[in-house]
Amino acid sequence: MIDLYTVPTANGQRASIMLEEVELPYNVHVIDFASAGHQAPDFLAINPLGMAPALIDHDGPDGQAVNLFETLAICYYLAEKTGQLMPQGGVARVEAHKWAVMVAADLGPAFAGQYYFKVQVQPPQPYSVELYETRAKRFLKAMDDRLADTEFLAGDTYTIADVMAYPSATSSAGRMDEGIAEFSNVVRWVDTVGNRTAVQKVMAVPA
Repeated sequence: MIDLYTVPTANGQRASIMLEEVELPYNVHVIDFASAGHQAPDFLAINPLGMAPALIDHDGPDGQAVNLFETLAICYYLAEKTGQLMPQGGVARVEAHKWAVMVAADLGPAFAGQYYFKVQVQPPQPYSVELYETRAKRFLKAMDDRLADTEFLAGDTYTIADVMAYPSATSSAGRMDEGIAEFSNVVRWVDTVGNRTAVQKVMAVPA
């Protein structure tokens, strides 16, 4: 059994989508940041960074319990554990790695900055919002160019790269005034990924 410690954000959605896609049973524990739940000693024992999502797999390698944090690490672990959503070799595996890391290192942080200066800081800081939205659009443009030639980010196969990117292109991009309308290939891809049963189940949970 897996215990998932999460929050209703794009990062939390990524971990939940991955678990639903690989069909592993899991329990959900919502971390209340407003009451400093992320600083509670029992949670810090799971993730010393005090961030969500995190998980405990009670049936980890060699039957031992393991704890995971960082969304991309969680997705990689679940892919390797189940043999799903990560090509075993070839160009597709390289592409899946590359685009999944792009989301974790570039697109996700760009939207995190946008969220901070548009939602958390009051009053909002227009210069900073524009800075981070410009960065996010640059990365979305790269995705759009890629998806002009492929069905999914790694190629013809749905992978962890799509799991990582989908919440950014929907939940996070929804904070931009015009959303993703200018990226027609991303719009097509969002429709395709959004029709998956696992994705629909996760995205139906209220944020």
